[in-house]
Amino acid sequence: MSTSARKRRQPADELLPLTVVLEELGITRASWYRWRNRGQCPRTHRLPNGHLRVRRSDLDAFLADMEVS
Repeated sequence: MSTSARKRRQPADELLPLTVVLEELGITRASWYRWRNRGQCPRTHRLPNGHLRVRRSDLDAFLADMEVS
């Protein structure tokens, strides 16, 4: 098999746990939920077990928007 036949896949858009997102943003969980209630946070995804996740691309876009503002 040639190297061109074995194409490398792009990494999947990782779903980050809320603790990682909070750490990257440098905010508390209370601030996160306040922002979320106001519609001022990245889009979240709820897993079947109830945990929240944020896609890496959504977090990066949110941070880019914050820098522009």
